[in-house]
Amino acid sequence: MDYKILQPERIGSMLLVTINRPESLNALNTAFFDEMDHFIANDATDPGLTAIVITGMGKAFVAGADISEMVNKTAEEAEAFSLRGQNTFRGFSTIAVPVIAAINGFALGGGLELALACDFRIAASTAKFGQPEVNLGLIPGYAGTQRLPRLVGMGDALYMLITGEMLTAADALRIGLVQKVTEPEQLMEEVYRIAGVIASKGPEAVKRVKFVARQGYQVSLGQGSLLEAQAFGQLFGKQGTEGMKAFLEKRKPQW
Repeated sequence: MDYKILQPERIGSMLLVTINRPESLNALNTAFFDEMDHFIANDATDPGLTAIVITGMGKAFVAGADISEMVNKTAEEAEAFSLRGQNTFRGFSTIAVPVIAAINGFALGGGLELALACDFRIAASTAKFGQPEVNLGLIPGYAGTQRLPRLVGMGDALYMLITGEMLTAADALRIGLVQKVTEPEQLMEEVYRIAGVIASKGPEAVKRVKFVARQGYQVSLGQGSLLEAQAFGQLFGKQGTEGMKAFLEKRKPQW
């Protein structure tokens, strides 16, 4: 595909994806979802990858969905647009390697929902977060009402969803919405460092951690624990055995 909105860039075993619509603060539209669907089904399946990083061009990560595209939709068309976005973001969980949101600026509405779909989030201290849909008489459409409570708890989620107020990066860190906050000029350096740490680990172990944690979160504790035991056992005789031998022999593992 000839990408026009996404800018994928391979950096070692990491793939950096920059959303490039700065004139609209990287607002999400149908073309974005077309490109992201293609990216998930093709570029993200590269077996040589160890991490994917998503960020935005300019002063926004993503400032929301493209209202100019939404304003004249019927109720049926709006529901379909919501389901389209949900399906795309659900695809992040099918990517084998960790997907990291590098939040460089505004992460609002659909932009925050995109960040929520990632595996974890690193933010610049100047970033702002919010689900302001109620200000337009709407609610989130890309599973924000579902992912946000699961991530930060019902009270903080409902406060954000009902008031529409923006949070600072410090507030986002406090409630667990993001995992780390850096100075703006250090954001990508820190994200690259984290990606490098991930690349040094057992690649199959990293992939199985993501799979088991995400799948187990949707089932009972017993079912999730069984998934863990199966994945644990499957690494023996493979990378797990090599890792343990390397530890005992005081050398670096050969993944």
